Amino acid sequence: MPAERLSALLSGRLMWVNGTVLHYYFFDRDSDGSVIPLPGTGETRWESWVGAEAQREVVRDCFREWLDLGIGLSFVEVRDRSEAELRIGFQTGDGSYSTVGRDALSVGLGRRTMNFGWDLTAPGERATALHEIGHALGLLHEHQSPFAGIHWDDEAVYDDLAGPPNFWGRDKTHFNILRKLDPDEANGSVWDPLSIMEYPFSAGLVLEPEQFRSGVRPPGTLSPADKECVLRWYPPTGTCRPAGLAPFRSAPLCLGAGEQADFGIAPPETRDYTVGAFGESDTVVAVFEEIDGEPRYLSAEDDGGTPRNAHVRIRLVKGRHYFVRVRLYSTWGSGETAVMCW
Repeated sequence: MPAERLSALLSGRLMWVNGTVLHYYFFDRDSDGSVIPLPGTGETRWESWVGAEAQREVVRDCFREWLDLGIGLSFVEVRDRSEAELRIGFQTGDGSYSTVGRDALSVGLGRRTMNFGWDLTAPGERATALHEIGHALGLLHEHQSPFAGIHWDDEAVYDDLAGPPNFWGRDKTHFNILRKLDPDEANGSVWDPLSIMEYPFSAGLVLEPEQFRSGVRPPGTLSPADKECVLRWYPPTGTCRPAGLAPFRSAPLCLGAGEQADFGIAPPETRDYTVGAFGESDTVVAVFEEIDGEPRYLSAEDDGGTPRNAHVRIRLVKGRHYFVRVRLYSTWGSGETAVMCW
């Protein structure tokens, strides 16, 4: 297939609802660290997760670059790990990686959702931070697109990734490089070799398309397709307050795939409530509390492509204000849905 700048890959089921404030935290305690194996020696050593200030500043700058696109998400650095959806370490020797989108919510508070395993201040390595933040937004590896038409020299790829700086075994290389994504995970039909989510590859690893036998060398910046795709999923949010959602009154929705509706709840009494969607749809329902003018994530559920609907059971307090956000990923019926709080 032609290597054109037409699409990026996103995991729709793991996208955040638009308007989410993502809080990130840098591990900072002397005890933050873990034991890692030393490649080829059979020995281990303890390595800290704490990064130097210069390393942290590179990551902050990359968060700002994504934010400056005008996306409908925002990023706030916090000093308390219990407040952070994204927790970032700088453990040398453990590679660079990130959870994808909302998968970060399943990671324990004492664990990393993102790690940088080499010096981000070195020439060209800023791209690593842009790439891993892209994963945190929900973007997947571009070279794993089922539509890319890449034919690999498998053994050459295994040998290349087994060396520094990755030191990956065959299973990890297969998962991150050679494995094709399910077509349902791909939000696009053409490979974008300029994407920030594309790995660089040396000569001899790609057999087809022929023009990439000499290597794949993405520029390490956000491509036009990266920007267009992330803005489509996270469009700029307005400043007006969302419509109110009153208990026991359903609000009809008529959303297309990827579209979202926002509501506010001012509970008339303190008790446990259920907030849920109805109809034939594949939705995620997320609940936030407004604290100091900022929506703070409380809970969410999606129906995972099953016939059931997403429902969130949560305690709401009279006198506080809450937001409900419903995002439709796909439909298999009429697409007519509703949301209700009861």
